[in-house]
Amino acid sequence: MKMPLDIQRIIISRTDSIGDVILTLPICAWLKTQFPSCTLIFLGKAYTKPVVDCYNALDEFVDWQEIESLPSASKVARLAELNADAIVHVFPVKEIASLSKKAKIPMRIGTSHRGFHLLTCNHRVNFTRKHSNLHEAQLNFELLRPFGLTDIPSLKLLMEYGSLFKPVPVDLPQEINALLVGSSKTVILHPKSQGSALEWPLERYMELASFLANEGTRVLFTGTQHEGDQFRALIPSHERIVDLTGKLSLSEFIVLISKVDALVACSTGPLHIAGVCGTHAVGLYSPRKPIHPGRWQPIGKHIDILVHDEDCPQCKKGKKCLCVQQISVEQLLVVLTSTVK
Repeated sequence: MKMPLDIQRIIISRTDSIGDVILTLPICAWLKTQFPSCTLIFLGKAYTKPVVDCYNALDEFVDWQEIESLPSASKVARLAELNADAIVHVFPVKEIASLSKKAKIPMRIGTSHRGFHLLTCNHRVNFTRKHSNLHEAQLNFELLRPFGLTDIPSLKLLMEYGSLFKPVPVDLPQEINALLVGSSKTVILHPKSQGSALEWPLERYMELASFLANEGTRVLFTGTQHEGDQFRALIPSHERIVDLTGKLSLSEFIVLISKVDALVACSTGPLHIAGVCGTHAVGLYSPRKPIHPGRWQPIGKHIDILVHDEDCPQCKKGKKCLCVQQISVEQLLVVLTSTVK
């Protein structure tokens, strides 16, 4: 199908988690370069809005959960009200695809690997994610081929697109601002991932925290209230170790990440936030495809990625493996020395 020549309003549909949203942002920058006067609308879940608000290539945010709660006819009407010329289903959702067709959005783009797209999308791009060697953010660009994209951008260009991420200023609570005052280096340790990644043992995080604190570094533990409940009792008692789990909104957390020296985490949203904020992001990964760092490492200029064994036999066979748990505290200390002294 021929591409419309006059594209004024484009919906980017990505209704999943923070890290996935961040790795979708570069396609928005590319679309703005191709269609400078277009309005880019991000269709996502409400809790990711603070992330989207930090990216100046996007113009509007629409809460999918608000649409999802409407009666069927109203859902179609709500999408039609957006007057979109195109929608890109970056994260395929059957209901959104169906509603987009009913709302008569002219250009509906999705992967050909979803059966429901055969009936709902008029541009179906044939590519696979699972066995690709490309980064997740690069794979998202495959969906832009109907807009005239010929070459997948390099990771270097993706970093430039990522640099458009600018935290929206918010006032941090006074007690948190006080933690950032002084000459001490500050490191965030974010031990949990809400089940999205293989995690480093909690005991190792506590060992790392104790070492850093004893060497003069301020250590901040972060996570949701529920995540904090899982490890709060393990946090060492030390004047330079602070538990912030459950105490920050996402907007506040983004600002805090942008102000600290480093963040340590597995493959999860806060690590990706650190990457685009320019904070030293230290990621702990398994080398097994498709969860390996080549696919999921954060985008940024100050990134360090650790795996225990890039040639892990189990991981090479694609079998479940917990070798990420074998990454040593000493390995973390080596990469943190470029920031923490």
